[in-house]
Amino acid sequence: MEVLVRDNNVDQAIRVLKKKLQREGVFREIKLRRSFEKPSERRAREKGEAIRRTRKLLRKRLEREGY
Repeated sequence: MEVLVRDNNVDQAIRVLKKKLQREGVFREIKLRRSFEKPSERRAREKGEAIRRTRKLLRKRLEREGY
């Protein structure tokens, strides 16, 4: 990952880097790896995430296409 610093504006570059890391899910991954997660908990979490993604996709499709 690369962030360009323009006009010695390091604060702006840090903000851009944080946004990129957030989008990639790095912070969520770090949070999950802080402690051990049982395989059953992991499956339940991933299933919940998949359901949320699907619902979000359906909401957006309904808003865009109307059905």
